[in-house]
Amino acid sequence: MKNIDRRQWLKTMGLTGGFTLMGGLSAMALEYEPRPFLPDGPIRLSSNENPYGPSKNVRSVISNSFDIACRYPFQYLSKLVVEIAEKEGVSKDCVVVTGGSTEGLKATGLVYGLEGGEVIAADPTFQAMLSYAENFGAHVHRVPVNEKMEHDLEAMSKRITSKTRLIFLCNPNNPTGTLLEKESLRDFCVTNDDKAVIFSDEAYYDFITEPDYPSMVELVKEDRNVIVSKTFSKVYGLAGMRIGYLIARPDIASRLKKAVMANTNVLAIEAAREALRDDEFYKFSLLKNTEAKQHIYKTLDGLGLSYIPSHTNFVFFKTGRPIGEMINAMRQENVIIGRPFPPMTDWARISTGTMDEVKAFGSALEKVMT
Repeated sequence: MKNIDRRQWLKTMGLTGGFTLMGGLSAMALEYEPRPFLPDGPIRLSSNENPYGPSKNVRSVISNSFDIACRYPFQYLSKLVVEIAEKEGVSKDCVVVTGGSTEGLKATGLVYGLEGGEVIAADPTFQAMLSYAENFGAHVHRVPVNEKMEHDLEAMSKRITSKTRLIFLCNPNNPTGTLLEKESLRDFCVTNDDKAVIFSDEAYYDFITEPDYPSMVELVKEDRNVIVSKTFSKVYGLAGMRIGYLIARPDIASRLKKAVMANTNVLAIEAAREALRDDEFYKFSLLKNTEAKQHIYKTLDGLGLSYIPSHTNFVFFKTGRPIGEMINAMRQENVIIGRPFPPMTDWARISTGTMDEVKAFGSALEKVMT
């Protein structure tokens, strides 16, 4: 099942409003439900991980792949490349497999940030590419998000100069969880990709419930100057395996491959291949994420705290208190929440977890805030 079909399924099942279907998935929940968190250990809701993965099928494949763990991964990688290319509708020459999408972000930051290259990005947004590019001499223009906490595309356009080499779009954005309007996104890309390469970070693309929302892979197919990153860390639950990929025009992909350093491993490759086939777990993860978000919203509503409706597996909410103080207070209640995201220093990011975990978060937050 391709991504657009999966998102259409989510929309069709009515999960964008209220969460109504979990009862019908009780058998599936029993199959995938992880062990309960340890009562004397911290509840980790800080890194936007999927607590239900890897799926049962993927775990079996990982276990059965240890016999080939003595082999270098290159001969196994080609099969995954072909399967990703088929999934995305591109040629295999467009695919760059990386050690998590973070390696893809850093490789791109290195390629386009050397020798004083300029990069434009929203603020706040995910920093992996930006800070890495700065380490190699790039200058990053950080453009504040607008009043809706969305990328300010007009202001970003005004920052483009002859020195601009890359424009970074994290969509949906981390940490705000906001989604760019699809026509505005496409217009921005096709208007500006002749001035600089556009990088679309789509780590949270699978959680989008708006039907027919396009991946910018569609622009890669049109031979535009666009790079798209995706990951197996989120909906597939493989954050610890470190595997992701980039999609770009073959000439751009070739440049990026030369900057990849860590690569990935045989177990991750085989896990990713099975994850692409495991539609039941994919759907289950989306359903459980929606259930957890609805509970988080309910908790925040009850406390009168403002938040941004999210297109991801986390929620960004305003505490009205310094984030460092908030992190420490929640840690005292055995809950780890997201790191600081300047300049939003009185906002907090909370990841979705199991229902036990988000309920514990709700209790801890009520105690801390009152």
